[in-house]
Amino acid sequence: MAETRVAVFGAGGKMGRTVCRAVMDDPELVLSAALDPRLTGIDLAQATGINGTGMQIISSPEGLAPGSIDVAVDFTRAEAAVANALYCAGAGIHAVVGTTGISEHEMARIQEAFANSSANCIVAANFAVGAVLMMKFAAMAAPFFETIEVVELHHENKVDAPSGTALATAKRMVEARRGEPLLADPTTSSLEGARGYELPGGVRVHSLRIKGMMAHQEVVLGTTGQTLTIRHDSYDRSSFMPGVLMAVKAIRDFPGVTVGLDPIVDARLRF
Repeated sequence: MAETRVAVFGAGGKMGRTVCRAVMDDPELVLSAALDPRLTGIDLAQATGINGTGMQIISSPEGLAPGSIDVAVDFTRAEAAVANALYCAGAGIHAVVGTTGISEHEMARIQEAFANSSANCIVAANFAVGAVLMMKFAAMAAPFFETIEVVELHHENKVDAPSGTALATAKRMVEARRGEPLLADPTTSSLEGARGYELPGGVRVHSLRIKGMMAHQEVVLGTTGQTLTIRHDSYDRSSFMPGVLMAVKAIRDFPGVTVGLDPIVDARLRF
């Protein structure tokens, strides 16, 4: 079986460097290109500490040789990720996108582009398999509880709040309740935001940005005489790599745009 040729957008960033290493360590994949406009022309070893490739970082996907890439992985910022995804759709390159903060309008553009492309796209707010299962378990539990709140905790440099994972979790729980309202919040407070942000459907989300943390989320559900807490913790960026590599290898089997890793995880479930 031929190796899958992978390009990494944002290769000089913290997530990009981790993806590059994970791709190089996987015998089924080959790192074929590294892109980062901030580091154009710099040797990959100098930028990431990954030796032995002899690869120089290029600035944009226009610099890729036609037909040289099978899958591109993107952990950049939302504006760049949208442009990169649209390029990939036009060039017939599969895209695995982990960038959060992409608007509904821009997501619609990506979906339209890949609907007319020979390539596929997977967009996921969180590539930690444990986080995917956390969201699934939370949706399963939501119909049985009358109060639900989400607390997401991330490192101090995360720019979007609430996190994409928290928003996705809340949306899935609301959908699972099928219109059944949560208990109304009777709290009155003069301090705006003290009760977090109430999303459509009544789920409240609280965002913490704490130095020393990575990516963490807790879903607390309560009803008469009991509570259920579902928590996931990512302590290191390596926690996202099994999900990223799983998406890279499975993307050919999922036409168009797939949002979230659920279909890939579901295919592995035994119940």
